[in-house]
Amino acid sequence: MNTPLKSTHPLKKLLKPKKLTEFLNRTLAALPEGSVIYAYVDKIEFLRIGKEETPAEIFETQTVSVKNSINADFNISAGIPANKTDGGNFISSLKSILELTAFSISEYIESEHARKKIGAETLSKYRELALLHRSIVELNNSLRLKDVIHALIAECMTSSIPAELGSVYLPEECGFTLFDHFGNIKNDPFAKLVGSTLFTDVLSGLRGEIINDVSEDPRCDEKFGETIKSLLIMPIPSPNACEGALLLASKKPNSFKAAHLRYAGTLASVAGISISNAYNFESIRVLMDSMLKALAEAIDARDPFTAGHSERVAHLAVAFARIINQDVQNFSEYTFTDYQLREIYYSGILHDIGKIGIKEEVLTKNTRLPMRILDIIGMRMKLFSLTENIPWEENFNRLKRINLSLSPSQDDLDFVASLGDTVFSVNGSSVPLLHQDERTYLMVKKGNLTAEERKEIERHPAESQRILEHIPFHDEFSHLLKIIRQHHERLDGSGYPDGVKGEEILLQSRILAIVDIFDAVTQERHYKPATPRDRALKILAEEAGCGKLDKNLVKLFIENIDAIEEGIDAINLDRPTSTRFCKIPRNFSY
Repeated sequence: MNTPLKSTHPLKKLLKPKKLTEFLNRTLAALPEGSVIYAYVDKIEFLRIGKEETPAEIFETQTVSVKNSINADFNISAGIPANKTDGGNFISSLKSILELTAFSISEYIESEHARKKIGAETLSKYRELALLHRSIVELNNSLRLKDVIHALIAECMTSSIPAELGSVYLPEECGFTLFDHFGNIKNDPFAKLVGSTLFTDVLSGLRGEIINDVSEDPRCDEKFGETIKSLLIMPIPSPNACEGALLLASKKPNSFKAAHLRYAGTLASVAGISISNAYNFESIRVLMDSMLKALAEAIDARDPFTAGHSERVAHLAVAFARIINQDVQNFSEYTFTDYQLREIYYSGILHDIGKIGIKEEVLTKNTRLPMRILDIIGMRMKLFSLTENIPWEENFNRLKRINLSLSPSQDDLDFVASLGDTVFSVNGSSVPLLHQDERTYLMVKKGNLTAEERKEIERHPAESQRILEHIPFHDEFSHLLKIIRQHHERLDGSGYPDGVKGEEILLQSRILAIVDIFDAVTQERHYKPATPRDRALKILAEEAGCGKLDKNLVKLFIENIDAIEEGIDAINLDRPTSTRFCKIPRNFSY
């Protein structure tokens, strides 16, 4: 009766019963009729060929061991009926026949072993290449540091590595800091390991290491207690630096094998380059942010009353956009991504950049007429009073008040008109009390800008677009210039520079319009004091009621103004946790 091999036996995959039967049948054909051949594995009969028609004791037997590199105990035994041994002559030939069979089987086993080994190595290489391909795609799918580390963690969690816990540490100025992890980690189990001799040796040598029984390694003594039994440490290298460390652990001893180390090494190599790229990209982005902010501050600095306006608008806009992301009732169809939030931030920073092309005297105008012109008018009024023998100081003081006013009364406007109609004679020449341009400036009904000056100011959104068109912004910021151009547009078409209305105006532009008005109203200007917040919110509500601003957006802004202002301080626009922007050399030390 044949006995099957156990599934764990080394010969199980190398020598199939069908193939062994073929070998033994060919051998049996060379033996006398009635012979029988047995195959034994670990002294247990594995296969029998032939039938015993006579009692075993009248058989002549011979046994030969099959040599093989896997050290399995495999023997071939043959029995010949005693009456067919040719007087004992065939017994001497039997051993040679069995040795030839044993040699053939041995060679077949070695061939299968080599084939299986080559197949396993090929499969391992294929899996390694597949891992490399997949990890390159996953780890390079983003230039944000947190996305790269998250992809590395996800790959470790779903891989064949038998790790129950895992952490990624990144270098900071003061040492290594936990950046991300997986597994049930309440208190960082690797905290004591970071900075140890083992940790430093592995990272400085840029070679991973497996410790399958941490209790037996003096470098891990008393660092893990009963939490961790097996440990895999892998540095995360890039061409010129150690970008971090990947630590994987199991609560079971002897969990990790060399294949797991190679697997982790492949992941770490790809991750190292991706992390390096993320740092370089972040460095460039920080530089870009700083330059754009410096440019915006330079524009704001033209008027000390507007200093900081652009940055406040940028932060208010992002904080408001995040509130919109949370409103699933009225704005469920809108979800701003991280890139879109950054686009809104840049729009706020740069929305007034076009003011660099606006005339200084218009941009910083705080009275209807400059004081030097008003003083000249005062001289004319005094001269007129001498010729007509009438008082002039009271009229001049009233004119000065009108010059400072943003909303003069109709009586004041009529007073200016009467002055403008007054002409007197000096040495035979007619002298108007007010020239036509002076009269025009003083009779502006609201504000202190004439229609021409207002058109000059209203150029700045289009001017902003014109200036910024020369900057090659990332494709993710495709709406940036349009948002900036539209930030003074109004839903009813009364805005500028293009007079677009309704759905033609981007949601981001509507957001920017609201926060721009809010900040401008609540801040002191050279022509007005700061307006209290409650009054500023009422102004927004009135503008929305008139159809100029988005009613739903204004309502949401007013209802969440406290959260929006508090959210300004929390805005970091996805800055990486790590503050390291300079590379740490391979031979770094603590």
